[in-house]
Amino acid sequence: MKVTIVGAGAVGASCAEYIAIKNFASEVVLLDIKEGVAEGKAMDLMQTASLNGFDTKIAGSTNDYSKTAGSDIAVITSGIPRKPGMTREELIGINAGIVKDVVSSLIEQSPNVIVIVVSNPMDTMTYLTHKATGLPKNRIIGMGGALDSARFKYRLSEALECPASDVDGMVIGGHSDTGMVPLTRLAVRNSVPVNKFLSKERLNQVAEDTKVGGATLTKLLGTSAWYAPGAAVSALVQAIACDQKKMFPCSALLDGEFGLNDICIGVPVILGKNGIEKIVEIELDEAEKTKLRESAEGVKKVNALL
Repeated sequence: MKVTIVGAGAVGASCAEYIAIKNFASEVVLLDIKEGVAEGKAMDLMQTASLNGFDTKIAGSTNDYSKTAGSDIAVITSGIPRKPGMTREELIGINAGIVKDVVSSLIEQSPNVIVIVVSNPMDTMTYLTHKATGLPKNRIIGMGGALDSARFKYRLSEALECPASDVDGMVIGGHSDTGMVPLTRLAVRNSVPVNKFLSKERLNQVAEDTKVGGATLTKLLGTSAWYAPGAAVSALVQAIACDQKKMFPCSALLDGEFGLNDICIGVPVILGKNGIEKIVEIELDEAEKTKLRESAEGVKKVNALL
């Protein structure tokens, strides 16, 4: 199992570290356009192998895509990160060109690769990858919902004053501050609906805090977050590599599901060795359907800028 991560910045390096520590891949290739960065981070990570007990080989490369040949899964994190006050949508002009070049170079070396898109604006970059490559739709996955759902569960556990492992919940819709749809109605604490513990007002606050989760961290850090995004990507990679058939909300190309067409947006999917094995159409109430439609309209407006 060979995994390539394009972009050896904070998110890409964190993702490589988590994949290595989980010890399910034989090789991880870190690739970056900046001279020496990928090689340096790969070496630094390899020097933790005996300390962290993993056998995964991590190699770095400066823009040499031949080193990625034969990759089973490729993660695209390249592009510029958000700065304070910046929306994910404002990155489109620069990142669209980068993502298009990266994905064509990857497919040239690994025609059967499954692609996970992380670069922002993520739903639009996932859509661009579909349009630019024509790959089967199961092989292109946008990583947003897995991260947003982790942030939702963090906020729920905070409100409930319980461990995050006690909580389950999901965020669908666009990966943007206004487009996320945290499904508070369906969130549970050990199978008990969270609305048994929390007031409607508190749940609304949890949802709002979730939606600005990335912006909150960008303001504190001065750049985009990396630990949780890296962990979220590694969870998707593991689900595919180990054929786990796990359910995650991911940005997938829809063809009538949820009443939406010709758009990539976050919905529940089953991930396995073929990538997206199934889109799960859960039943939404009218308020949730309205929010998802509004989110889709926002994503389509950004897609139109392509």
